Amino acid sequence: MTPLPGRILVVRHGETGWSREYRHTGRTDVPLTEAGQDSARGLAPMAGEWHPAVTLCSPLVRARDTALLAGLTPEIDPDLLEWDYGAFEGRTTAEIRADTGDPDWSVWTTSEGLGESLEEVGERVARVLARCLPVLHSGRDIVLVSHAHLLRVLTARWLGLPSGGGAAFVLETAGTGVLGYERETPVLLAWNA
Repeated sequence: MTPLPGRILVVRHGETGWSREYRHTGRTDVPLTEAGQDSARGLAPMAGEWHPAVTLCSPLVRARDTALLAGLTPEIDPDLLEWDYGAFEGRTTAEIRADTGDPDWSVWTTSEGLGESLEEVGERVARVLARCLPVLHSGRDIVLVSHAHLLRVLTARWLGLPSGGGAAFVLETAGTGVLGYERETPVLLAWNA
């Protein structure tokens, strides 16, 4: 009998000072706040119900600490780094819109000034998903601990959408989602659980 395909639990890191202020936090290694640490610990019961064959994690401290506080043993994967926001690092969307004079500015629609294009982020998540597939097809589960925009792009790509489809999947700090299958079709099983 063929094993049932596994699932992917995606976990966004807990709150940081910058995420609380809605600042674009790409490669800056901002630590969790006390509330972020508490919410990461709050993930432990759910994480304990999963018995992942693999837990992959961004190398940034906010993701690593979230994984460890949730009771997970992560393997670092640099492809899970957050989007490189370039000149927009540390700035809010409102500040960027005011400075650029573009009331519709968004990372999802603008590449000028970013350190990494949406397509490049999509290429990174494609590598992560390719690494996951053999594990999933053997019937085992995977946990990915990373960042909001990166996990949103990954979810879009899992569902067969273009990378920009990630704009539709808001993921709260310490939020989780479950990616899996309905028969052979990749689906979204849960979001912000």
